[in-house]
Amino acid sequence: MNEAKLYEVIRAPRVSEKTARLQEVSNQYAFEVAKDATKADIKAAVEKLFDVQVQAVNVVNVKGKNKSFRFRTGRRGDWRKAYVTLAEGQAIDVMTAKV
Repeated sequence: MNEAKLYEVIRAPRVSEKTARLQEVSNQYAFEVAKDATKADIKAAVEKLFDVQVQAVNVVNVKGKNKSFRFRTGRRGDWRKAYVTLAEGQAIDVMTAKV
């Protein structure tokens, strides 16, 4: 997988209270990924970009929410989230990670 494809697969890290708790408790990290990315693509991209060993990848398709602004209604787009579990002793600093 070439360098450009790696950055297309991993779009952005997801940072929230839930993901911070997952990092501390179970060494899992959450990323927003491309809709067509497979678990194998995600694993390869995380291992090459962050130089870590991935133990497991779980993927969730998130449905976009219906939103309204003034008298118009719209819908946010659907997206895909990946939970990546790292091996013991491995870590990623998502605040300074460049994705």
